[in-house]
Amino acid sequence: MPINRVSITDSLNAFCNDTDAYLQGIPNGSLSSLTFAAKDIFDIQGYITGGGNPDWKLSQVPAESTAWAVRVLVEAGATMVGKTLTDEITRGIFGENSHYGTPINTNAPGRVPGGSSSGSASAVAGGLVDFALGSDTGGSVRVPASFCGLYGLRPTHGRISLDGVLPQSSSYDTVGWFARDPETFAQVGSVLLQSESRNKLPSHVLIAEDAFALLDNNVSEALQPAVQKICTLIGDHSSVRLAPTNLSEWRDQQGTLQSNEAWDTVREWIDLTNPRFSFEVTERYVLAKHISADDINSAEQIKAQAKDRISELLIDGAVICLPTTVGAAPPVGQKLSERTELRLKTSQLTCIAGTTGGPQISLPLTRVGGLPVGISLLGSPGDDEMLIEIARQLSP
Repeated sequence: MPINRVSITDSLNAFCNDTDAYLQGIPNGSLSSLTFAAKDIFDIQGYITGGGNPDWKLSQVPAESTAWAVRVLVEAGATMVGKTLTDEITRGIFGENSHYGTPINTNAPGRVPGGSSSGSASAVAGGLVDFALGSDTGGSVRVPASFCGLYGLRPTHGRISLDGVLPQSSSYDTVGWFARDPETFAQVGSVLLQSESRNKLPSHVLIAEDAFALLDNNVSEALQPAVQKICTLIGDHSSVRLAPTNLSEWRDQQGTLQSNEAWDTVREWIDLTNPRFSFEVTERYVLAKHISADDINSAEQIKAQAKDRISELLIDGAVICLPTTVGAAPPVGQKLSERTELRLKTSQLTCIAGTTGGPQISLPLTRVGGLPVGISLLGSPGDDEMLIEIARQLSP
């Protein structure tokens, strides 16, 4: 039995209540005073990984080993106090799970926490843990960070090991994390990234005109002080249009390629199990099932063009400033039609980092009508530490 086991009273529906997974941190490590939670897609030796769907959990066996990301945090002294809720098989960005409910967003009462790392964001925002692990394929760290007013990073693709993490789409899956303050965020980052943050700042900041054009005027205006704060810190800045045509074209190519891989990941299990899914998740898999080879070829061409465009913009150490989401968290129980429209609009912002493979950090610097809305910085692959350093220097 663990020594001095930390007890958590979950008043937020953030934690899975069907598992007692717990790992005591090794004493005297760099994170020994911190507690954390892990999204229920991270394997813990001896426990079943639930993946946000009861039929998935029923068809699995206990994990033979613990996920790399969890293991290195525990070895650094942090204590994992539980596993947190996720959207079904990570297929969502709003955080409403038809089987397990919606974790509470304490910073936006009555509104969703964002998904699919919903429980992790809820637990951190509500002060139940110091930090939490999530994953980001199409926005599943960045969106909850924005909605809950947290620091959150989608790292460079492949930078943090996915060993022991339930896959969705291998070309886009990443491990990310949340914290309430930049110092804790940086401490955790030094362990997960296996390096320290750098004092070096970018040479230039590019303000993404077409990304800000997606916002309502009140949201765009509310973000301007944060944009100015970033520009003041970095110094040299200018505005630029990211997509030569439209960001929706970039969104659609990632949607095609990510969905095709997500379908391939679970198609045999779905065929064997005939699982219970929400309508929204079912619809997305049905659409993915009918993606053609021509669709994939066309999407791959657009992806290559988008990567080349962003690489050109980020030359010589620049970063891109853009909104994390198009607005604050929507209400719990929003109509499916409205939620689909919002997901498609938000995905025009989240697809950029997924397409380039570069890191993107969401910073909790703004509120709109009293509700959190994140501002993001996107860097070239390998710029993770620089983005974390910017977060530290921007803190009050």
